[in-house]
Amino acid sequence: MNTTKLLIIGSGPAGYTAGIYAGRANLSPTLIEGMQPGGQLTITTEVENFPGFPEGIDANELMEGMRRQAERFGTQILPNMVTDIDLGTRPFHVTLDDNSHWTADSIIIATGASAKYLGLPDEQKYMGQGVSACATCDGFFYRKKIVAVVGGGDTACEEASYLAGLASKVYLIVRKPFLRASKIMQERVLSNDKIEVLFETNTLGLYGENGVEGAHLVYRKGENDERQYDLPIDGFFLAIGHHPNSELFSPWLKTDEDGYIITEGDSPRTAVPGVYAAGDVADPHYRQAVIAAASGAKAAMEAEKFLAQ
Repeated sequence: MNTTKLLIIGSGPAGYTAGIYAGRANLSPTLIEGMQPGGQLTITTEVENFPGFPEGIDANELMEGMRRQAERFGTQILPNMVTDIDLGTRPFHVTLDDNSHWTADSIIIATGASAKYLGLPDEQKYMGQGVSACATCDGFFYRKKIVAVVGGGDTACEEASYLAGLASKVYLIVRKPFLRASKIMQERVLSNDKIEVLFETNTLGLYGENGVEGAHLVYRKGENDERQYDLPIDGFFLAIGHHPNSELFSPWLKTDEDGYIITEGDSPRTAVPGVYAAGDVADPHYRQAVIAAASGAKAAMEAEKFLAQ
């Protein structure tokens, strides 16, 4: 049985920052990287909105820097995944994918959230080469270009409106004959000259030599007036929602209807004393690296206080 005072689950900006802060507090934390070391950020190319990098920085370079910084302060980093957890006993019990067992006096959950995809092979093929799940992260690269956003809810309308401030043209691809977004978001989209809504339209695939150059679309699929056509675009943004990676913890922790872990007010504290949630797994609103990093710092500071008691 392996023991640690503090176990950090997840290795995005929240997890690594928690490791930095906890390491500096001499807690000798153990961090489990999970299936995607560096988190969601590593599927983007360049990060231009993280403070301190005026020229921008490669996403993988940024996360590798955070990782090394956490290690420098004594965080033990394991390239494993958590397969089972028991938050009903003390110390908490965790099983990893190599069948090793750990106990921890405190746990920080920083497992993030995964963007929902349409399930097209082309989405993975062009990831970081025209396909994105974050307009705020990548929209800047599409200034004065033509982009498409997939989705019909508030998130899709927000992303389309944001991109309309940068791109020359935004297509909003909606599979239903109406928008699911709130009235105010619908009005914002429908009154914007730069946004064209393509109702009752599905994406069949993407095409392009060195990145996305267009999308294969179908209008009114399966109906008598079905029509397939190609739409030239430079960027393809998915806005059909995110799925928090919280299933493992749901028997023990409160989550909202979408699965995001509920924390106490503005803190990272969960309903179980000594267990904290940081980053996108507890944030349905912002999903930004700088905010995830800040929440990781808060979680480590809370864990330090808890362990001192």
